[in-house]
Amino acid sequence: MNNKHVKQILVLAVLSYCFLMLGNGVLSLTNPDEVFYSQTAKEMMQKDTWMTPYLFGQPQFEKPILTYWLLRTAFEVFGISSFSARFFPALFGMFGVLAVYAFGLAAFKDSRRAMWAAFFMMSNNLYIGLSRTVFTDLFFSVFIFFSLASFFWGYAGRGKKGTGYFLFFVFSALAVLTKGPLGFLIPVLTVIVFLSIRRELKFLLCKEALYGFFACCLVAVPWYALMIKKYGAVFTQEFFYNDHVRRLLEAEHLGNDTWYFYPASIIGCMFPWSFYLLAGFGHWVRSLKRDATGFYLFLTCWVAVVLLVFQPAHSKLVSYIFPLFPALALFLGDYVVSVLEAAKPPRSFYAAAWATALFFLFIPAGLFFATMYFSVYVVNATPVHLLICVFVFYLFWLFYFLMRRRFVLHLALTSLVLPVLLYFAFMVHEDFESYASSKEACEFLTDNYRVDNTILTAKFYARAVRFYTDKDVAVVDIGGKGYFSPHPIPYLNRHEMVADFLRRQPLTYAVLKKKGLKDLERVLDSEFTFEVLKVAGDEYVTRITKR
Repeated sequence: MNNKHVKQILVLAVLSYCFLMLGNGVLSLTNPDEVFYSQTAKEMMQKDTWMTPYLFGQPQFEKPILTYWLLRTAFEVFGISSFSARFFPALFGMFGVLAVYAFGLAAFKDSRRAMWAAFFMMSNNLYIGLSRTVFTDLFFSVFIFFSLASFFWGYAGRGKKGTGYFLFFVFSALAVLTKGPLGFLIPVLTVIVFLSIRRELKFLLCKEALYGFFACCLVAVPWYALMIKKYGAVFTQEFFYNDHVRRLLEAEHLGNDTWYFYPASIIGCMFPWSFYLLAGFGHWVRSLKRDATGFYLFLTCWVAVVLLVFQPAHSKLVSYIFPLFPALALFLGDYVVSVLEAAKPPRSFYAAAWATALFFLFIPAGLFFATMYFSVYVVNATPVHLLICVFVFYLFWLFYFLMRRRFVLHLALTSLVLPVLLYFAFMVHEDFESYASSKEACEFLTDNYRVDNTILTAKFYARAVRFYTDKDVAVVDIGGKGYFSPHPIPYLNRHEMVADFLRRQPLTYAVLKKKGLKDLERVLDSEFTFEVLKVAGDEYVTRITKR
């Protein structure tokens, strides 16, 4: 590694910090998932345990332990806050960017291609989103990427087979500790398919693979063995059946269970590089045909395995296919540099650049109409109008560089669209935060009233109310079917159940949605008094007493 590479790494570190971490403490933890993971780590601290995840005072096994270890570590070091909860996702996001650069450098033997690949990685929609929020998917995907990159590094590099195998299995084990057996299945299937096509399966038949597998078991198995020994069927039923087998058979989100969900998600979540991804498909095919090193075949197997693993499952989420995004970023880095080095850019690339720029015209138009038709969310239109002016100036230069065919500057400006919108959102977060987070509603309740009993809450707010108040909660969800993974809290889905619950408490505080509140008032008004104390976003803080 020479001075040029060191400088590029430093540049990427600074840029990825700005794209992925800066400002992560501005917005409070959001409903329902960020507070779910954060509350689990918080309860682990309260119970002084590092091995058993807890939620609502009981062990919960929806996800393995590694994410909670990282969250608890951040809470111990920085205190419990939105910044500390998002610290490790952002840090791992930065690690992923630098790893794309390092892997691209090793695979392409070209720092320019490696640099662009890392640039596309850190600036796409899904990568920014998952690096700035609290989910398992960022950790899981980065570990899978590290695993696959380690294998190919050992496969292609002379004398690196042993180290590559060892790292391949260790990172797979960490992925298993992050999200389960898929952390092992995806990397291993990718390697087997790749070597089968290359007719080199014998590459796996060596002592290094055996040692690596033992290392994988040593890292991944002990926690699972401890949970099975300690909790038995409670653990295996929830983790292996409910959160794995059942997701194959049942759709948690019915609207996502379509054949086109993942292809559409790939295109949408690569924004603002979606059109470039489509334009480069021909380059991918041509590169695959003349692929001497096997690198493009490896990328193809990588993408195909991730899609084939998740497509048959009825439960589909955008974040499930995130492990294939490093492969797409590496491809885009190669494709774009090939275009920039060509005497004349292909029409498809030029069309992608124009399509992207024209699509950006909808952003200021959308912001303008938002101030007119969504005024409830836009308390003060002045900052939005200012952003529109800034964006018009931005678009002028975007089109100027495009028409002058100064593609490097055009691409650099294109990458800034999401950070510009993101940092503007940080500036005006007080106007919309209460629609995304329950912090305001919960702090109002605990700061102004003495809450000595169970809080009644809408299903969507239950985890957040627990996180921000530390009080017991009961869920009201008339006609609902419960959580996909059962929660150890009262779940009231009939009016009679709600009435019985309220009768047992002379005074009940509630955090409800407007529709749910009106429904309870309509049915139970003769027996109970409903007093709205505060409206924070969509949340109605309510005091309920017997008449």
